[in-house]
Amino acid sequence: MTKTITLPAAPSTADIYSKAVTAMLPVIGKSGSVRPDTPLPDRRYRLENVRVDAERLLAYTRATGQQFGPTLPITYPFVLQFPLAMKIMTDGDFPFGAVGSVHLENSIHRLRPIGIDEPLTIENHAENLREHRKGLLVDMISEISVGSELVTRQVATFLKQQRTSLSDEPRGPAPREQAPPPPDAVLSVDLGKIREYAAASGDRNPIHMGDLTAKAFGFPKAIAHGMWSAAAAVANVEAQLPDDVTYSVRWGKPILLPAKVNLYVHRLDGAGAGSGQSLPGNFDLSILNRRKGYPHLTATTRHE
Repeated sequence: MTKTITLPAAPSTADIYSKAVTAMLPVIGKSGSVRPDTPLPDRRYRLENVRVDAERLLAYTRATGQQFGPTLPITYPFVLQFPLAMKIMTDGDFPFGAVGSVHLENSIHRLRPIGIDEPLTIENHAENLREHRKGLLVDMISEISVGSELVTRQVATFLKQQRTSLSDEPRGPAPREQAPPPPDAVLSVDLGKIREYAAASGDRNPIHMGDLTAKAFGFPKAIAHGMWSAAAAVANVEAQLPDDVTYSVRWGKPILLPAKVNLYVHRLDGAGAGSGQSLPGNFDLSILNRRKGYPHLTATTRHE
C-alpha cells in the first residue's frame, strides 16, 4: 500500500545535491547497474499550503524571458515540485542516483492557470521503471492542487544510462547535419544567465554551474538546464496558450555555454484544406544548433 509522507517544509536543494553527489562515491554510493525489475519506492511525498515567493518568481522570469504577472508561467510548477522529485531520487532505496541521470522528456498538463497567491498542495511519486536502448527510464509524477482541485499534472522522464536488452536494437539513420533555415528568433545564453536560473529554480546540478564541475561529469563545458531551454522556448507563445493545455518537451544534444541557438515557432493550422484557421494553443517549437542544425529541443503545445 502506497504511503504518503507529508513534509513540514520543502527539502533544501543544496542539501539534496550534496547527498546526490555523495551517492556517486565508491563504496557508500549506489550500485552501478540496475535491473529493470527493481522495485521503486512505494511512497509519495506531499507538501501542503505551498506559497509562491514573488521575488524568486520574478528572478525566474528574468532568467527565462517569461512574463511576470498574476498567474504562474506554465513551466514554473516544475520548480515548485523539484525538491520533492530530488528527495525521491536521493532516498537510499531509489535504484539509481540523481546526479548523472538525464532529464530526457517532460510533459506539463496545465488544467488552468495558477494564481500567484493561491495556496498549493504538491504530491510526487516515481513510477514506470522500464528499459530503453540507452538504459533505464523512470517517470517522476507530480500533481499540484488548489484545495481538492487538480490544476497541473507533470511527468518528468529520467534516463539512467547503462546497457540493457534493448541496446542492440537498430538505431535508424542518424540525422544529417546541415545549416538550418533562418530562425524565428535567436536565443543567447551564457554561464551568468544559467547561474541566475539555477538560483531562481533551485536546480544547482554541478553540470550547469561551471566548466570544471561539468568536466567532472563528462561534459566539455557547462551546459544549460533543459528546463531553462523549455521555459525560454515557450515564452514566445505563452500569451497565446489557452487555460487547459499540455506542454511536452524532448531534449536532444545539450547546449554548451556560452551559446546562441535558433528558435523556431510553427502554429498549426485548423482542420480542412484551405480553412485559413489556426488551432488555438497548438504550436510546434524547436531549438536547433545554429551551425549544424541538430536539435537541442523539440516541443509541442496542445489544447485538446
